[in-house]
Amino acid sequence: MAAVAEVTRWRLLLVLSVAALGATGAPRPPNILLLLMDDMGWGDLGVYGEPSRETPNLDQMAAEGMLFPNFYTANPLCSPSRAALLTGRLPIRNGFYTTSGHARNAYTPQEIVGGIPDSEHLLPELLKEAGYVSKIVGKWHLGHRPQFHPLKHGFDEWFGSPNCHFGPYDNRARPNIPVYRDWEMVGRYYEEFPINLKTGEANLTQIYLQEALDFIRRQQAARRPFFLYWAVDATHAPVYASKPFLGTSQRGRYGDAVREMDDSVGKILRLLQDLRITKDTFVFFTSDNGAALISAPKQGGSNGPFLCGKQTTFEGGMREPAIAWWPGHILAGQVSHQLGSIMDLFTTSLALAGLEPPRDRTIDGVSLLPAMLQGQLTDRPIFYYRGNTLMAVTLGQYKAHFWTWTNSWEEFRQGIDFCPGQNVSGVTTHTQEEHTKLPLIFHLGRDPGERFPLSFASTEYVDALGRITPVVLQHQEALVPGQPQLNVCDKAVMNWAPPGCEKSGKCLTPPESVPEKCSWPH
Repeated sequence: MAAVAEVTRWRLLLVLSVAALGATGAPRPPNILLLLMDDMGWGDLGVYGEPSRETPNLDQMAAEGMLFPNFYTANPLCSPSRAALLTGRLPIRNGFYTTSGHARNAYTPQEIVGGIPDSEHLLPELLKEAGYVSKIVGKWHLGHRPQFHPLKHGFDEWFGSPNCHFGPYDNRARPNIPVYRDWEMVGRYYEEFPINLKTGEANLTQIYLQEALDFIRRQQAARRPFFLYWAVDATHAPVYASKPFLGTSQRGRYGDAVREMDDSVGKILRLLQDLRITKDTFVFFTSDNGAALISAPKQGGSNGPFLCGKQTTFEGGMREPAIAWWPGHILAGQVSHQLGSIMDLFTTSLALAGLEPPRDRTIDGVSLLPAMLQGQLTDRPIFYYRGNTLMAVTLGQYKAHFWTWTNSWEEFRQGIDFCPGQNVSGVTTHTQEEHTKLPLIFHLGRDPGERFPLSFASTEYVDALGRITPVVLQHQEALVPGQPQLNVCDKAVMNWAPPGCEKSGKCLTPPESVPEKCSWPH
């Protein structure tokens, strides 16, 4: 009942807020733009302290809106975090995890058999109830077999790819990854959509930008509320940028990609201003997980003062840049210390549309409207999962680690390092260390880098543990894991002959193979 009451209260607030949009008729719900970056770190924006100050448009967006310094993803890897955003649910609930090993990271490579289950309700599917037209531009990453296609899960339009721009491949053992327009393959990465790995030149961000601008113009002309999910991937290794941006950053090629992203966001916001729909359009900018320090500094970003990066459940892998922008509704120049989650974008978007979240399942996301419109803070936990394992939880300023692990000694000795230059004895471990009986607890306000755990004997530790323990027990007792989707791989299900390949002559013949357990890094 409390959840229903909150939705009703914020629906009323929304109606009162939207009423200021004009007296030309019954107000329609605001447009929703979710701008999701790929492997961009907390420390990559000037507004978060990046010293080269090469993100003027995003910094201006923050100056005109609200900055969230304590905003988290739901998993330190691409696919699970995107599933969490679009379902409002932890990956352990929506199936985007593996049981192939304890605390194993997993995603959706070309040979994955699973994907987003039909039983999950995705945001664009639910927004249809309020008349929204939805488009995804860029990286889907929730499965590539036909039953997992985004247009089967609520989106009306798609331009992009089911995967990241890995490659190039030989189209024999492994095909190059396809690019789609809606149901039809229109080419493949490194073929019709070239990426020069030597120079880093690719025009993909400009193509994705034009797709976004065209969609906004068309929906505004039709006077329809729209949801645009702009999920671009230039900052994921191998990073790329178009020719006008190459060589322009003090940060090298990764910085070139960030600069082009920043410029693109600026053009999107300027179009909203030119169309005079800024007060009708809610925009949120964030990233899917922390910067991939394994690729840094040439191919990866910065996580600022935080420990480690992508693939880990330390702050550098989970805390994300986040900016909300809605002129006329969100006051300019605000900083919210609300603990936020990428899953909150699901619940917040439904609230903006005047819709209630599904009642037949647990929804982990909460509405950020109280924080954004009234400055109210909600006391809520942030759960850090790695695969099937709860690694840590943050409540207030305190973070408790129940397991610590970066990656195996075997991988580390091969040069795979998720925490380069950041060894913290007893914390950044290369074996899976259990702390469930006596968690390592850090005060993130005083120690954002997770270097100085509280003394077990201190009153502060006892008090923090006393607050955290019942929250964790309640979560674990009520948890019903979803059917794991990331266990089985089969080369035969790769994108050998996607829809539309006949027209382009790009159909390929799959090799003989049998399903097998996916081999995940350890």
